[in-house]
Amino acid sequence: MGTENSSKETRERAKTLAAAIGSHHLDSSVDTIISGFLTVFTALTSKTPKFKVFGGTTEENLALQNVQARSRMVFGYLLAQLVPWTRGKKGSLLVLGSANVDESLRGYLTKYDCSSADLNPIGGISKKDLRGFIAFGQSHFRIPCLKSFLDAPPTAELEPITETHVQLDEVDMGMTYDELSVFGRLRKVEHCGPFGMFSKLANTWRATLSIDEIAAKVKRFFYFYSLNRHKMTVITPSYHAESYGPDDNRFDLRPFLYNVSWGWQFRKIDEETKKRKEREGAADSAADGGEKEREGKKRKL
Repeated sequence: MGTENSSKETRERAKTLAAAIGSHHLDSSVDTIISGFLTVFTALTSKTPKFKVFGGTTEENLALQNVQARSRMVFGYLLAQLVPWTRGKKGSLLVLGSANVDESLRGYLTKYDCSSADLNPIGGISKKDLRGFIAFGQSHFRIPCLKSFLDAPPTAELEPITETHVQLDEVDMGMTYDELSVFGRLRKVEHCGPFGMFSKLANTWRATLSIDEIAAKVKRFFYFYSLNRHKMTVITPSYHAESYGPDDNRFDLRPFLYNVSWGWQFRKIDEETKKRKEREGAADSAADGGEKEREGKKRKL
């Protein structure tokens, strides 16, 4: 169910994998469906939304992505009900979702889009484990084309591909999938709120990130986690293979409406960041002073 924003590489990977596993494959475009929605919208409002790469606002850009994803959900159910009929068979098919546990945790999916389905086989699996399973399937099931899936950068392909712009998941999210796995376990397994998570990561991530970067990442995660939490109340059922799954109805009974500002906790993070930087600055000054003193003694000797 591609659009004009889908790359030919993605279409080819889907076709090749379907052939390798013996699946009945249909390559369709939902552009005419999306165009119909936008035509009605323009007639109603006299406004035509544009993608950000073409000068549109953030709101326009997001809406144009969401209408693609939601159109796929509706068309997917039509296919599930009628494709057996077109092939002379009885009954209907199940619709499968495709959002992994890290995307759900971050809220990096559209509500009632192609993540809304009858069953999501990967809904409780982290991106890291999914990549491991694909690598296993490549060798164990002898499906060589799976290597191209591992080599492809994760992308929703909902924005136009231009000479200067290619949409990438981790850039959109502002964090990597590996970082999301860490956030998920600290939040769910170790019961950390924003300040607790920051305190732990300030020690474990300090070798590679500045204290400001760690603070920004933690606050960004909790902002989007709380902002998108409502999506988990209607998430597609999945097999729970990960300890930090954010599925409200069947797995996580925490509230789903949060104040996204996290006023007290974010303020504590800022205060602790300032203290740590001051201590580090004092330690550096002391080290410099000690080095100068040693150099002075050497010169006297």
